[in-house]
Amino acid sequence: MLELRTPLEGQLIDWVDEIAYNTADLDDALEAELLDLSALRREVPLFGDIYAKVEASHPGAREKLKFNEALRHTVNFLVSDLVFFTRVAVQSAGVASVDDIRRAPRRLAGFSEGTAEQNALLKRFLFKHVYNHPAITEDRDRSVRCLEELFVYYLDAPGSMPASHEETALSQPRHAVVCDYIAGMTDQFLLRKHQEHFGSQASASAGQIT
Repeated sequence: MLELRTPLEGQLIDWVDEIAYNTADLDDALEAELLDLSALRREVPLFGDIYAKVEASHPGAREKLKFNEALRHTVNFLVSDLVFFTRVAVQSAGVASVDDIRRAPRRLAGFSEGTAEQNALLKRFLFKHVYNHPAITEDRDRSVRCLEELFVYYLDAPGSMPASHEETALSQPRHAVVCDYIAGMTDQFLLRKHQEHFGSQASASAGQIT
């Protein structure tokens, strides 16, 4: 069973998630003033061409509004391409059932070749200019340190977790229970707990958990 492909719905969800995450990250980066719009237009021609059309149609609009409109058209283009070429791939493969899709030699959901290249350029842009931006990496490193410090604290301090978790730790490996406890924390709760155990100075240096 392990060699079977994901059903078509699952394949599409993978791509839709990628589209949503990538475009949302562009929007978040702009809001955080981490996005070089000129570099995005230059390094991702799909977005650059769409932005140029929006700018030509609305030359007097604010940059943020033009960006939002270009991003909306980019999402529409990617989704439309995904749907159309997935349908083409399904028809070309001659599949007639879910079992046919799961036994296909390759995944059937996907972009056209040209759009796949543009999507890859977008991903590379995000890694180069956003995910590896010093403001992001420094914040991420601080967050990781908070997680590590809390893990060691709960691991070495019996009675430090809520009673239900401490009770579970009597019959299960403590490190696993500590992982479960921390995994269930929201970002703000984790930072609050870090402040409680390590002081306000350590907490103040911690950023958003990603």
